[in-house]
Amino acid sequence: MKSIDTIIFDLGGVLIDWNPEYVFLDVFNGNREKMQWFFDNICTSDWNENQDAGYPLQQATEDLVNLYPEYEEHIRMFYGRWEEMLGDAIEGTVDILRSFIDNPDYKVVALTNWSHETFPIALERFEFLHWFEGILVSGEEKTRKPFKEIYELTLNRFNIKAEKAIFIDDNLRNIEAAIELGINGIHFETPEQLLDELKTYSITI
Repeated sequence: MKSIDTIIFDLGGVLIDWNPEYVFLDVFNGNREKMQWFFDNICTSDWNENQDAGYPLQQATEDLVNLYPEYEEHIRMFYGRWEEMLGDAIEGTVDILRSFIDNPDYKVVALTNWSHETFPIALERFEFLHWFEGILVSGEEKTRKPFKEIYELTLNRFNIKAEKAIFIDDNLRNIEAAIELGINGIHFETPEQLLDELKTYSITI
């Protein structure tokens, strides 16, 4: 088993609960089918990820309003009420993070797909974001996971050897991209599952 000296955490879905459903389920009067149609066809994940790669939120909103003027009110809510989509910390994972931070054997950094315009809100709300040795925010770098460049940038910026690092992300696509570059990956589902998978690397929290 390779010796691990670096842990790379994703943020949203791993340490922080973020879900547009917190706003839009109420907007669509509890109708999940209508809400999902809106996410699949109007404010799509691809559209949102473009802002994660640095595209301006205001411009993205206007672009979409021009395409779908009949949904203007709903489209403007996506970033207008973005802070309401930001849930609580995922405490079980924060406890795992704390254990790594307290252990001098590990370097701990974060790699997140996040708009540089909204990330300061998270920094203010979540104290544990200040524990990391460094955080690479996709919106600041004008690229995002799963593109190769952002992983290489992370390795270089924080002086990480791929084979000695574990990347933890809730998106399997992002894990697979990391593995292609020689980074060990854990597809996050729950804090309990993460603890079990860390044991396969001889890491016990």
